[in-house]
Amino acid sequence: MEGGVPEADMSAFRECLSLSWKNPYVLRLAFSAGIGGLLFGYDTGVISGALLYIRDDFKSVDRKTWLQEAIVSTAIAGAIIGAAVGGWINDRFGRKVSIIVADTLFFIGSVIMAAANGPAVLIVGRVFVGLGVGMASMASPLYISEASPTRVRGALVSLNSFLITGGQFLSYLINLAFTKAPGTWRWMLGVAALPALIQIVLMLSLPESPRWLYRKGKEDEAKVILKKIYETEDYDNEIQQLKESVEMELKDTEKISMMQLIKTTSVRRGLYAGVGLAFFQQFVGINTVMYYSPSIVQLAGFASNRTALLLSLITSGLNALGSILSIYFIDKTGRKKLALISLTGVVLSLALLTVTFRQTEIHSPMVSPFESKQFSNNTCPEFHTAALNNQKWNCMRCIQATNKPSCGFCAVHNKVQPGACVINDDYTKKQCGNENRAWYTKGCPSNFGWIALVGLGLYIIFFSPGMGTVPWVVNSEIYPLRYRGICGGIASTIVWVSNLVVSQSFLSLTEVIGPSWTFMIFGVISIAAIIFVIVFVPETKGVPIEEVEDMLEKRFVQIKFWKKRDYDQYQKH
Repeated sequence: MEGGVPEADMSAFRECLSLSWKNPYVLRLAFSAGIGGLLFGYDTGVISGALLYIRDDFKSVDRKTWLQEAIVSTAIAGAIIGAAVGGWINDRFGRKVSIIVADTLFFIGSVIMAAANGPAVLIVGRVFVGLGVGMASMASPLYISEASPTRVRGALVSLNSFLITGGQFLSYLINLAFTKAPGTWRWMLGVAALPALIQIVLMLSLPESPRWLYRKGKEDEAKVILKKIYETEDYDNEIQQLKESVEMELKDTEKISMMQLIKTTSVRRGLYAGVGLAFFQQFVGINTVMYYSPSIVQLAGFASNRTALLLSLITSGLNALGSILSIYFIDKTGRKKLALISLTGVVLSLALLTVTFRQTEIHSPMVSPFESKQFSNNTCPEFHTAALNNQKWNCMRCIQATNKPSCGFCAVHNKVQPGACVINDDYTKKQCGNENRAWYTKGCPSNFGWIALVGLGLYIIFFSPGMGTVPWVVNSEIYPLRYRGICGGIASTIVWVSNLVVSQSFLSLTEVIGPSWTFMIFGVISIAAIIFVIVFVPETKGVPIEEVEDMLEKRFVQIKFWKKRDYDQYQKH
């Protein structure tokens, strides 16, 4: 079948590295298309830091949690549309065209954001960027998958995931670099236009996906590209398998409908697995960490914007490291086992975060009436009104005061000792800072803050090599060629819809029920994800793309994942 035959004991990671001198052309295709992943990751990471400074520039954003969530989530709403339209563009015009259009939209959005004079214009720019990211989220891994030899297909698609996390890490570095520069967040958001422009230039010089060309009847063009991708001994076999695959598909020339997708057994079961993985990838909470990482660090008790960014850089670095590990493990361990190991670690990490944030809430520093009165007329009105019961007030109660104006907590030099509950405005914040005291409005001082950082780090370490990569790899190889663009678009749309729900609700959830219960919800969803992967997700490690279709036709429940797959059945092809 299409794609050639991998050796079961071959290290795909070593094969992938050997391409640098054996066949650099394949790496050129993969890296050029993978810039789409870099842009995807950069946008995910950069907004988390930029949001801290956008709040400082636009007071309406600082006062309204829903506006902060809107700035983050409108890009995701754009990505939903981009992913949905991208599936059609992928099939109609090709993977290459889809990537170029995505870059153009991303470039326009970056320029608009950098020049924004208010939240409304900023949100318009975020929509454009989202459209580009949504289209690229499926087009880039699809292009890489179809332009890769089978034995390193998983590793090269994992390269796209590595570039996503690399883009996130780069965004935190750039955020730190511009914290002292005039315009701060404008530079952070605007600099993304450069890699988008670079990818447009690179993609114009690269060919279309050979598998897409072959299906469109451009066989000679496809053969020229496949000769550059495959070794001589594999080339004839690959052409024959590709020809058989396309001929089989062209027997059915009717327009693809949703009913047809549902009625086709292999496609339906593939959608269960691919869409389910896409759903759980988001609902275990990863993008709350990536979009709001500095905010989570502040909730853990680290007040400074710069400190929050610096500590978030650690989690982003671990994310990039995890993606490097996935390039090795995705084809050695297998997609299914890697996802299960990943989710088990995610559950344990979320349990640690739940307990830690609960302890932070319970042991929040008390409010001192004496310290509060030192700020003359700027004592928090709600605290002052509750004079008879204010001995029960702590930092958490102070920053969650519901009456206007809002309140902040000015810690004493020993941060966990009783501090002042005062009005949250620029004057009081400056007065607190002049005494070299820390100012808190999002979280409270805590002795447990470092444990929360450990929990975040463990979460990223477990998530990134497995659930950060597996859904993209599975969705790039589990569908028959004829349905791959449409089904990939459906799965990518689910990713963004799920992403939108999670990112739009996270800050509100932390305000209503607190961070501890929010992380517990993600933990329960992660347990459900483990059960789903065990039952519904097939192991596609080393299986030629079209053989996956046969496997889905024969088996619906995929529980026996621990048995070693007999690859000899594929060798005879």
